[in-house]
Amino acid sequence: MTSSRDPGAELAAQERALQGCPRCKLSKSRSTVVFGSGNPRARFVVIGEGPGEEEDKQGKPFVGRAGQLLTKMLASVKFDRERDCYICNVVKCRPERNRNPEPDEVAACNPFLLAQLDTIQPAVILAMGNFAAQTMLGTKDGITKLRGRAYSYRDSVLVPTFHPAFLLRNPGDQYKRMAWDDLKLARREWERLTSG
Repeated sequence: MTSSRDPGAELAAQERALQGCPRCKLSKSRSTVVFGSGNPRARFVVIGEGPGEEEDKQGKPFVGRAGQLLTKMLASVKFDRERDCYICNVVKCRPERNRNPEPDEVAACNPFLLAQLDTIQPAVILAMGNFAAQTMLGTKDGITKLRGRAYSYRDSVLVPTFHPAFLLRNPGDQYKRMAWDDLKLARREWERLTSG
């Protein structure tokens, strides 16, 4: 059966509806809403915390140094960022000074994130960093405890790993090895769920 769904059009409509959003205080200091980018039919979604300064300027997620590292990380497990992935954040507007988003800000953005996921219908979600993993899984456990395994999340599998910005701040092999293991796990889960 051929589906007449057009995830790209659905996401574009969601993004248009979000422009000018006044639902939380992040709207007062943002330059732009950073909705998401990549392939709307991707079965692999990367979710970060929120836009940083460069993302706020350019209107796309993960475009600064952390984004460059993310692109390399994805390529290391044979994912092309634009072709194979859709990338977004828990919150769509930059928190001042790159602080963690507050609970009311997350609550204001959560319906938009869930709508994105409902539209894309990913097989695997890669949650980048403490905040994204904790938010998605509804836990206060830290990323070092959460990473290393796959979790059931709605109709998807969620794999938490370190945020690329953390890896840039902590360049030792220990964290790189753990992130590499997480990426390989995410790839295996994606292959398992999308083959056939």
